[in-house]
Amino acid sequence: GCNPLAETGRSKLQNQRAVLNQQILRAVRMRAGAENLLRATNNNKVREQVLLELSFVNSDLQILKEELEGLNISVEVYQNTEETFSIPLVPLGLKETKEVDFTLPLKDFILEHYSEDSSEYEDEIADLMDLRQACRTPSRDEAGIEMLISYFLQLGYVENRFFPPTRHMGVLFTWYDSFTGVPVCQQNLLLEKASILFNIGALYTQIATRCNRQTQAGLENAVDAFQRAAGVLSYLKETFTHTPSYDMSPAMLTVLVKMMLAQAQECVFEQIGLPGIRNEFFTLMKMTQEVAKVGEVYMLVNTAMNQEPVKENIPYSWSKLAQIKSDHYKALAHYFIATILCDHELQSGDDEEEQEKALLQLYDYMPEGLMALTLLKDKVQRKQLGKAHLRKAIVYHEEALRVCGLCKKLRNIDVLQEVLTAAHKRSLLKYAQQETEDDFLSLMQAPDILPKTEHKIETIAPQFSKVKVKDFFHRLGPLTVFSAKQRWTAPRTIRIHHKAGELGFSLKGGSPVQIYCLDPACSAASMGLKEGDYIVAVGGVDCKWLGVNEVLEKFNSVGEQPIEMEVISCQDTAASMHSKSATYSVGMQKTYSLICLAMDEDKIDQTKKAPLKLPFLSWGTKNRQKAASTLCLPAAVAGSSRTKKKLSPFTLLNTESSLY
Repeated sequence: GCNPLAETGRSKLQNQRAVLNQQILRAVRMRAGAENLLRATNNNKVREQVLLELSFVNSDLQILKEELEGLNISVEVYQNTEETFSIPLVPLGLKETKEVDFTLPLKDFILEHYSEDSSEYEDEIADLMDLRQACRTPSRDEAGIEMLISYFLQLGYVENRFFPPTRHMGVLFTWYDSFTGVPVCQQNLLLEKASILFNIGALYTQIATRCNRQTQAGLENAVDAFQRAAGVLSYLKETFTHTPSYDMSPAMLTVLVKMMLAQAQECVFEQIGLPGIRNEFFTLMKMTQEVAKVGEVYMLVNTAMNQEPVKENIPYSWSKLAQIKSDHYKALAHYFIATILCDHELQSGDDEEEQEKALLQLYDYMPEGLMALTLLKDKVQRKQLGKAHLRKAIVYHEEALRVCGLCKKLRNIDVLQEVLTAAHKRSLLKYAQQETEDDFLSLMQAPDILPKTEHKIETIAPQFSKVKVKDFFHRLGPLTVFSAKQRWTAPRTIRIHHKAGELGFSLKGGSPVQIYCLDPACSAASMGLKEGDYIVAVGGVDCKWLGVNEVLEKFNSVGEQPIEMEVISCQDTAASMHSKSATYSVGMQKTYSLICLAMDEDKIDQTKKAPLKLPFLSWGTKNRQKAASTLCLPAAVAGSSRTKKKLSPFTLLNTESSLY
């Protein structure tokens, strides 16, 4: 990973995000405490003071949310350092987390479950913790992506080896929401895996925005990175369907996938126009429909961002930027078709049928009273329709500038203002060149342009298999046998006195080898060997990974000496029970956990039994007549039939809006 103390623009933003997360956590705890006091007291004077305090806390939370939104729209830091005249692209910020100490829980589990000396695995545990720490500050390149994927795959091994389905390990994972800053704490490893996946997608977006958009290679890399980001986020949505964090909810991830694909489509348009746009009929026709496609996808993104429940938590400036881009690119589409109509006349050597076909495919319907071929031949009609398109382009440009001026965050992005202003002036100049005295007679309305693209943008699924990782805890044995789901007896030493190569049993299986066809009268059986036992060591040498032939060779190498081997027996395991705080989609309950509000942030007593976690969060609607804020500690009301509305953690007092 990168040096966490490096004073780069990106690291400063992440440090600011971490500080804001801590401030939000303190404010949320204060609000939760005030709500509890409000529910517990009947003293009117105390209630008035608590209500006043809650209003201050909610105001602070709203201010902190706006500061966090400012970090999410700090797009200039992530752009390429080369001079560029393009609208900035939006990356995702990395989710922040707290440090996790695996040492004691894993060492205890190795001793208890695997009956091995846990001190021999200190290096492996340290490697795991070092890898996790490095993943908090990944480099913004393929090496950073590979490191995050390596940790994600390593978590699969760790989950199977150390996290049984019947109980918690006492390892608490804390991750902060990327948009609200609200922390989520769970003892479930699946929260860790989901958060790492989110950061893989976020890092892909940062790589994409860093690409040089003044070169073909840079734009190709940007398109590829945005498609891969969309693929990872889509995989996260399909695999971890009930995550307790707003930024990883299915509705939010759906919007983020659409936004990444829209930015990829924008880069495709820039890639087509990078060599220059020739003022030629069919070239301008192609560019018209390509840029109309960009405007359409951004319109869909803006619509999705303004739907519940995403609207409450998506940065306001992102929604406005999507609206601005939609209007801007729609304006460019009308400008291109106006250029065709105003600058090009049908010549004798031109292919009339092809131009007529291209024009018909441009519109859903022709303006009333106009025919495509007649329009191409009639200079007056072409000019009137061209001016109608220019008027529409100017309207879209003015709307984009108006929305940009109303948003404080976007108003401060200089290059955005420059691009919008330059495009607006170009359309005004083109319209002024066509202006004549009889303009007031023209009442023609420009029809909408049908979007079309020859470069279909789709998600690219994550290819985890390309990253090769080795299980840190490989020495524990094959994962198919030595996992947290299976219980084993402690190793037993069996001393065999064999005669003329007769052992009294046979071996089968791969690694480790298994005892079968055991003769009950043989010396091994009298020493306690059982049918189905696994051989884990011969002569003090570990053989968990050895096959039948290798184990037989070790037997033969002993010669006439007695054979000493260690075996283990499988124990009956209890029926698997799914965790109530699980986030994985297969058979898990739908829960929203924020147990961090109920415990001390820095002092967690590892020896105490974990408190019973309730199955959902009540976002401030339980006893709303008594409560004046929006976030309550986890609470469940048995037998309640009243429909519960859920509120965003930043919604002000008495605001009704759904979460999900």
